[in-house]
Amino acid sequence: MRWKRRRLIWRSIRSRRDLTPVVNRTDRIEAGQVRAFITVRNEQARLPYFLSHYRALGVGHFLFVLNNSDDGSDAYLSGQPDVSLWRTNASYKASRFGVDWITWLLFRYGHGAWCLTVDADELLVYPHHDTRDLSALTQRLEQTGATALGALMLDLFPKGPLDQHSYAPADNPTKVLPWFDAGPYRVQRQHPALNLWVQGGPRDRVFFADRPARAPTLNKFPLVHWNRRFAYMNSTHALLPPHLNLEWNGPECISGDTRLSGVLLHTKFLPGITARAQEEKGRKEHFGRPEDFDDYYDWLGTAPDLWHDRAVAYQDWRQLMDFGLLSNGGWT
Repeated sequence: MRWKRRRLIWRSIRSRRDLTPVVNRTDRIEAGQVRAFITVRNEQARLPYFLSHYRALGVGHFLFVLNNSDDGSDAYLSGQPDVSLWRTNASYKASRFGVDWITWLLFRYGHGAWCLTVDADELLVYPHHDTRDLSALTQRLEQTGATALGALMLDLFPKGPLDQHSYAPADNPTKVLPWFDAGPYRVQRQHPALNLWVQGGPRDRVFFADRPARAPTLNKFPLVHWNRRFAYMNSTHALLPPHLNLEWNGPECISGDTRLSGVLLHTKFLPGITARAQEEKGRKEHFGRPEDFDDYYDWLGTAPDLWHDRAVAYQDWRQLMDFGLLSNGGWT
């Protein structure tokens, strides 16, 4: 694992050659500020609400990598005073699905700071996030000796076929995707990296029911007190050194872990997902063997209805805590 970590860090340093700076405002980052790291491709519709959500949480600076975008995202992001932006036309798959680029930026601009690494379709919520910002959260994590915040990626979905709804930039995605599965979820720990494997939710329930091993991984470590010796293994699902993966055992409802944790509201199923699924099928830039997931993309292209009579309407973090999907760790 030590040599694997070193190889991952080294390849991320080499990947800096893929990145062309569009606008670099990192000299504006203040000591102690939480900084966010994001790779995006054609996410212009999501960006206004994404930025407002994380600004409200107290993110001080955003570092974006724009990969093969042609929807005007570059002009929009370049005009944001708290954004630094790099562009690349290199292969998303060859960069470990963008992880190499982000790890380089974490190495260069995140050492010694609390860093948030998320996708444009992920909105972090945690206990008291409506009244306590990320500065308060990270202070609490430090008080408890934590280096990272574990979070469940919670798929949100509409009622009815996925293509029968509308969404406008700056809208709250949870108003368009108001439903989620409160369970069941399952968890196991893998070796030798000691990483979690949490699965469940609507995609598992509807599409992967007969092949659960291929269902999406739902555990993440989006917020980490970063060190240059760290590396993400697979998206933000797992970290090296391995001991970092022991910072969370999964949602309390299945693991009994009461340590402070969060939820990433996953807005993947916003309108446009059906067309995007067919585009991604053709690009073959996702998954290690993308051809194995052609049927998955075809299924998304049919605009399936993920709703069922046990779906729960999303309200707030207190509701998620009641279901045991996040925990306050005694932070009252």
